[in-house]
Amino acid sequence: MQQNGRGTVIVTGGARGIGAAVVTLCAQAGHDVLFSYARNRERAEAVVAACAPFGSKVAAIEADARDAAACEALVERATALSDIVGLVNNAGVTSRIGSFLDVDVPTLRDVLDVNVLGTMLMCQSVIRYWTRRGSPGAIVNVSSIAATLGAPGEYIHYAGSKAAVEGFTVGLANPRALRGAGPRRSGRPENSDEAGGRAAGNRRGDRVAPVVQGVLRDGSGPARVGRPLADRDGRSRTLPSATLIEPDQRAMQRPLCLT
Repeated sequence: MQQNGRGTVIVTGGARGIGAAVVTLCAQAGHDVLFSYARNRERAEAVVAACAPFGSKVAAIEADARDAAACEALVERATALSDIVGLVNNAGVTSRIGSFLDVDVPTLRDVLDVNVLGTMLMCQSVIRYWTRRGSPGAIVNVSSIAATLGAPGEYIHYAGSKAAVEGFTVGLANPRALRGAGPRRSGRPENSDEAGGRAAGNRRGDRVAPVVQGVLRDGSGPARVGRPLADRDGRSRTLPSATLIEPDQRAMQRPLCLT
């Protein structure tokens, strides 16, 4: 997403954890950053302050990821910093660990609304902006290994929401997602391979890829994004993990990059 040290990246849920790490790394790379947070203003202000030495413009705004108007407001506010070049959909909720039978309806709706609807709404708002300007950009939708493993006995509803994010990301990467499917025969798409994102020149790997690299705070090297990490003995390795993790922390987040 780096554009010669210029351009704004929007990060949802940027006041802590992975989101805060993304905000920091983007600011270090020379991007302006606007990030949203749910409630904790003090924590958000601390992230802004931590980015001050990098010289980038970094701002925080309280916003509800489930609110379409709030998503549009984020885009409008971001343009006041500089042209938007990237979006990282990181905002998400899990809920308490336990039996699926004990999860109430409000919790189910909250998880789906924040994790799935919020991701979709932010993508809509930012892509509309890029479409109006005729400019390209990049989107990272943060998923989880739970989307594959299902998180049995923990929060399978959360796992389902992240699986939905992955399916949505694959579909959005297909150019036809923005113009409709066109004529169909017998209820099937004109090109079943294309509908599945496997059309020639648009294979899944061309536009959507799991971001398995990360940053390891173990003294083995500087913070890096988009490059494999190396062990202290120089052997290259990748992490099926978050953008920023601690060496003893199990990696649970899996970003998907859409360009």
